[in-house]
Parts: sequence; C-alpha cells; structure tokens
Amino acid sequence: MKKKSAQLVFVYNANSGTRNSILDSMHKVLSPSTYQCSLCVITFGIVSENREWKKFREESNLQMDFLHKDEFAQQIGNQVAEKYSLPIVLVEENEGLRVLVETEELNQLESAKNLIDLIQKRT
Repeated sequence: MKKKSAQLVFVYNANSGTRNSILDSMHKVLSPSTYQCSLCVITFGIVSENREWKKFREESNLQMDFLHKDEFAQQIGNQVAEKYSLPIVLVEENEGLRVLVETEELNQLESAKNLIDLIQKRT
C-alpha cells in the first residue's frame, strides 16, 4: 500500500473575507513596510496570485492547503493556533503538525522563487 504523502499547510497572517482582502491589498500599497504577512506578499500581488507561485502550485504533486489565521484557529482550535507565529508553512502528517518554514524565514524571503526552492529542498 502506498503511504499517503504529507500535506503542506500555508497559514497567512491575515483574516479571510473580501473586506479583509481589500484592506490587505491597500495596506500592501500604502504601507508595505508595516504589512504583517510576508507569505501574502510572496504569493500574491496587489490583486492576483503571483504567476510563478501559481504555476508551481498548479504543477506540483504536493498536497497544499491555504488558510487565513481565523480559518486556521477555527480548524485546530484557538489554544493550539496561538502556539504558532504567523505566517507559517506547516506539514500535516499522521503525527500532527510540524513546522516546514518558520515566520522568520518567510520574512527573509524576497521572492516566490525563494519560497519554491525552500519547499522543494525540504519536501
């Protein structure tokens, strides 16, 4: 029997919803240095998904789930969610969640290519 592959869980440091998405886009434009979600900046532009990231996501054999911080907290519980610094990339395995890319690392990445390279190296 083939073992089920691990799933990557990307958690944005932003809340879900259209209103929040519009506010986040405005924040990226008006005050990019104070925007709190480097994962958002890397994977999305002002109004659409980064082309290089989208291509990787669509062509990858990796299972990926994308959650906003409110969705993440709802899915795993507030007390567990509060243990994680966001944004973050986790791996969901039989044993639970483990960190693949920490917040500090995401904050240092400059492009979607950097994130793609890091994911490919660690998976």
